[in-house]
Amino acid sequence: DCRPLLQLLELLGPAGGGLASALGRSGGGAAAAPAGFGLRLCLGGWGSLVNPTGVAACPGSGCLAVAHDGKKRIHVFGPSGVCLRRFGERGDADNDIKYALDVTVTSDGHVVVTDGGDCSVKAFDFEGRGVLAVREGFCLPWGLDATPKSEVMLTDSEAGALYRLAADFRRRELKKCQMIRSGLVSPRAVAVCPTSGAVVVIEHLKARGPGKGSTRVKILSAEMDLIGQMDSFGLNLVFPSRIHATAVAFDKEGRVIVTDVCSHAVICLGKPEEFPIFNPLISHGLSYPVGLTYAANNSLVVLDSGDHSIKIYSST
Repeated sequence: DCRPLLQLLELLGPAGGGLASALGRSGGGAAAAPAGFGLRLCLGGWGSLVNPTGVAACPGSGCLAVAHDGKKRIHVFGPSGVCLRRFGERGDADNDIKYALDVTVTSDGHVVVTDGGDCSVKAFDFEGRGVLAVREGFCLPWGLDATPKSEVMLTDSEAGALYRLAADFRRRELKKCQMIRSGLVSPRAVAVCPTSGAVVVIEHLKARGPGKGSTRVKILSAEMDLIGQMDSFGLNLVFPSRIHATAVAFDKEGRVIVTDVCSHAVICLGKPEEFPIFNPLISHGLSYPVGLTYAANNSLVVLDSGDHSIKIYSST
């Protein structure tokens, strides 16, 4: 897949107006939902970041790791917004990254990246030194999220599978790489709830006929049982606007939060047991949101590929 072309198709393809017009049409509860967050800090921009694809927060330090298509694929920003280091040049060496699709940071401070260029998963310490590379068994590893135990949940978009990866990164030792769910449809973004262990996957569905594709939000229990799912069409029946989800996260209360490129917004879909509800958290100021995470101070971090920036929001 060519990521820029995929984003262009998703931007041009989804029908319907923006969130503001949709809320106007709803005429009820959704329109009264508070935005909830105010912009506190904006980082990056064209030249600093190039077509960013993933963002993750370090649980301990509050730093942010961003994957993008620049000369050095991973940028690490401190809590104040200063870029602390860059690493992962394009190449074939252990420390190189050909094409970063997503990034996560484990609780023990290791940066894990999916590399679509050689279909591998690579781990680095926070100084940018490569500690582990898993190159076997994947078709197209894509989305990542770390559990509180420093395990990594990983989607394989081409294989339609979800993996759990366990490793001792300090010893450079892979302990387990287990497929825990199959039969998914082009899964990409993934998030793990730190309290319940529930998992949310964003599937990208191919269109039947000449129409554009859509996405499906699928919620699984910690035991990989299906809790609920709904595609763009189904969500459109419930909500006032079409939703094309690109990124997903859990907040500290266990609610599912997604980015939506149709309305250029961040939307809360509720807890798994109440899914789906409709509560827009951010409805202005985003161009093409592709990444989402919560920082240690509960700030909401949105990666906006449209203007190549990281936008950090605090509760209002």
